[in-house]
Amino acid sequence: MTPGQRGFRLLGIQLLLAMLLLAKLGTDRALLPRVWARTVAVDPDDPFRGRYIRLWLDADDLRLPGDSTVRLEFLVRDGRLGVQAATGWRGYALRQPQPGSAHGVVVDEPLAYFVPESAPDPSRLEAGQELWVEVSVPRHGLPRPIRLEVRPR
Repeated sequence: MTPGQRGFRLLGIQLLLAMLLLAKLGTDRALLPRVWARTVAVDPDDPFRGRYIRLWLDADDLRLPGDSTVRLEFLVRDGRLGVQAATGWRGYALRQPQPGSAHGVVVDEPLAYFVPESAPDPSRLEAGQELWVEVSVPRHGLPRPIRLEVRPR
């Protein structure tokens, strides 16, 4: 096999992997529940990460009263993002201390959302504004951000 043939074979494998990833993400976006959630933006401009905004999700606490479980998982209930006690070893910890601007509970694992260089930074909010993100919520793992929106309080 010549080097050119090996190169084309490698190109074909890489294209197949990229198409499989696009199919997986497209299927997830079409089938998983989607919901808008309030966020708390953190650390918008880090020279090591580029223009990724880290977002903590502000979710409803759906644990039973008196339940002090520290490992939580995400779910959608009544069109809102919530957290409940995680089953098994999976789950995410609560952010301690909770941000003062949070209305519900904030899980310690942030989401990353890429902002193009040409777009203004949506995490720099004026007084009376909140940052919301539309996410798709898988059965296990972190919600996946789709788009951002700035809303009045």
